[in-house]
Amino acid sequence: MSLGDGHDDDGLYGGTGQTRTRLPDGGQGDGRPPVRSSSRSLITVVGVVVLLIGAIAFANRGGGDSPSGGGDAKKPDASATAPTGTKPVASGFAHDEQGAQSAAANYAVALGSAEMFDKNRRHAIVDAVYTPAVAADRQTSLDKVYAQETFLSSIGLNADGTAPSGSTFVSRIIPVGTKTMKFGGDSATVSIWYSSLFGLAGTNAKNPVSESWFTNTYELQWTGGDWKVTDFQQKDGPVPLGRDQRASTADDMAKAVQEYGGFTYAR
Repeated sequence: MSLGDGHDDDGLYGGTGQTRTRLPDGGQGDGRPPVRSSSRSLITVVGVVVLLIGAIAFANRGGGDSPSGGGDAKKPDASATAPTGTKPVASGFAHDEQGAQSAAANYAVALGSAEMFDKNRRHAIVDAVYTPAVAADRQTSLDKVYAQETFLSSIGLNADGTAPSGSTFVSRIIPVGTKTMKFGGDSATVSIWYSSLFGLAGTNAKNPVSESWFTNTYELQWTGGDWKVTDFQQKDGPVPLGRDQRASTADDMAKAVQEYGGFTYAR
């Protein structure tokens, strides 16, 4: 599927002038951004920005569903959560404050997806999310991060970024809310508070799926008829008090990821 501006053949994102957020479609994968000072931050960033924010944060400062799975795991069925009517597209967010919020939430989901661990999908996402002036540098930085075998090994993935046989890689962002910090017509600063699921669901998984909470603040610019990211920052929390619930088994978690497709829109 194409994430480029004006392409909607995959229905990854969408902007109809409404404040709906489009999330990436099936077969995905920038779970957290890949690069953080600590292994946890690294994982968190990898998933979210890769972790939009691990990898991206690292890349920035340095310069669905899961895309992979093992065994007989089948690709999540996006139709389970697809909206009715016109499919969301990857561009066309409204040129106003609400449009900027929808773009920020939508881009966070894409950058935090497992698709970021696939080179071709990562390039498509980065080209769709960042301004042309920033995208090239981000591509280079992120490629270096995601190509590090030590990094991939630390989060339990194979050297090619896929999950070990019998495991399902999970990297999803769930937006809770957005806030406009600044709006100036053709520029905007938007913060998004979200929870992130990141890790491997499978027997003896090195990094079981866990939940984290973050707030990303995106600098957006109106260019080429759409909102694009020029930079961002990430911080931990706010983190709610966890309930006393027993964690599900690896099999139950993998089944849920496979059966519940990622949202194609959220707001």
